[in-house]
Amino acid sequence: MTCSELIDYPSSLLTAGVDEVGRGALFGPVVAAAVILSEEVLDDLASSGVKDSKRLAEKRRCHLATQILAVALDCKIGMASVREIDRLNILQASLLAMKRAVMQLQPKPDLVLVDGNQEIRDLLIPQRTIVKGDSKCLAIAAASIVAKVWRDTLIMRLAKKYPVYDLTKNKGYGTQKHKQGIVNYGVSPQHRLSFSPCQPSLFSI
Repeated sequence: MTCSELIDYPSSLLTAGVDEVGRGALFGPVVAAAVILSEEVLDDLASSGVKDSKRLAEKRRCHLATQILAVALDCKIGMASVREIDRLNILQASLLAMKRAVMQLQPKPDLVLVDGNQEIRDLLIPQRTIVKGDSKCLAIAAASIVAKVWRDTLIMRLAKKYPVYDLTKNKGYGTQKHKQGIVNYGVSPQHRLSFSPCQPSLFSI
């Protein structure tokens, strides 16, 4: 199902889907992807199994991300750092990452379809929010897949530098081994200090 079937806008508009990943993690940036897909590729992507990245196995996500990048009119990544997350809060940092991804797109879309119920502040491009958009809109689902694969790849690289947090398995999320690593070794520069499991008062260095 295309997004134009769900919300009222002409299918002729050049639309971009945008989604973020890493919002609930304790470690690493929040990452967003913005994707523009032509009408001609939607059926092929749907038949290939493009859907919410959380519902896909890792190997399948990687395969689909390659396919999406090969056929997208454009796809860009935006990030907000752990310090921006701590300074702004995770919601505003997520929206900032989305804005950074969208603003890099060429050509500029006529409409941005945003996963969730929060609009991107000061975007200057018309936008529509779609709650659970990654399960309803192919462009948003594609963005969720690309963002997830990109962020996971980044975390795997960082795992070599910070091996004590079991990042290869948890991708920065708060598993028991990750939290125990924080207790045993303290936080790294890539931990989100505004998140309670990372706050110094709650662990011993």
